Amino acid sequence: MPIYVEKNGSLKKLKSYAIDKEKKLQELVEQNLMEVLDMHFLATEYTTTFGGRIDTLAVDRNGAPVIIEYKRGKNDNVINQALSYLKWLQAQKVEFFEMLIIKTLGNEISKELKIDWQNPRVICIAESYSKFDIDTVEVIPMRIELLKYRYYENGIFSLEPLNASEQKTSNKETVDNPSKSPIDYSVEQHLQKPSEKIKNIFQDLRSRIFEIDENIKEKATSMYIGYRVTKSFAEIHIGKNQIKMYLRPIEYNDPKKMVEKIPDGYNWTLNHRVYIKEKDELDYIFGLIEQSYQDVL
Repeated sequence: MPIYVEKNGSLKKLKSYAIDKEKKLQELVEQNLMEVLDMHFLATEYTTTFGGRIDTLAVDRNGAPVIIEYKRGKNDNVINQALSYLKWLQAQKVEFFEMLIIKTLGNEISKELKIDWQNPRVICIAESYSKFDIDTVEVIPMRIELLKYRYYENGIFSLEPLNASEQKTSNKETVDNPSKSPIDYSVEQHLQKPSEKIKNIFQDLRSRIFEIDENIKEKATSMYIGYRVTKSFAEIHIGKNQIKMYLRPIEYNDPKKMVEKIPDGYNWTLNHRVYIKEKDELDYIFGLIEQSYQDVL
C-alpha cells in the first residue's frame, strides 16, 4: 500500500527502498522488538545443537517462545528453515528456555512469564513472499505468521501482516504430546460456560471487531481470546455473567470512566481493563476497542 505525506493540502507519495544490508533489517527489528511486536528479545543468531542459527529468539508477553527468521532473497526457503528450528526448540527441556529467560530478562520479568509451550510462534519477515510461501503457510498446522516490511524515505518503517496459519491439531495429539500442540483452545470451548446473554454479547462484539480490519487475527488460548494485527489490541476473558477485556496502554476518551488501569508492577502490555455485562454497553465499549486498535497501526 502506498504511503503519502501531506503538506499544505498536497499529498506526496513516499519512495520505498529495500534495506541495503541484510543485517540491518534484523538489527532494526531486534532493537525495537517490544515496540513493534510486543515481545522480549532473548538472543540473536542463536546456535542450535545441529549447527543452524536462529536469526532472532524471543518470548512474547504471554510466554510463548518465538522464532523470527528474515527472508532476504526471493529464493530463500525461510519457512522450512524456521520450522526446522521450531522442531529443535520443542525438543529442548522447559528448563532450558526458563534459564535463558532468567539470564536475559532477569528474575522480576521471568516470574511474570509462564512459558506457553502449547503455542510457540514462528514469524517470518520479508519485503515480499511468493505464492509458494503463502500456500505452504496455509497447509501447515502451526502458528506461522508472515510479515511484510516496507522501508520508506525519511526513516519510515512498517510491518504488515500478510497471512497467518493457526490450524488446530486433533485432541488426541494434544493429549499424547501437549508440547507439540500449536493451539490449545477454541472460541467454541470458551462459549460453553457463559450465560446465553453473555454469549450473544460476545458474538456481537466479535463480529464488530472483525469488521474493523480484514487483517485482524483471532487466537484462542485456555485463558482468553485475543485479537491482533502486528500487535495485540484486545484480549477477551469470558465469564458466566460478564466479559472482561484488556486493552492497550493509552489514554482513552472515556467519559463514563469504565476503563481501569492495571498497576504498573504487573508489567502487562495490555494494562487497561473494562467489563461488559449488558448489551446496551456494546456501542460505548466498542469505541474503546477502536481506540486500542488505532494504537497498533
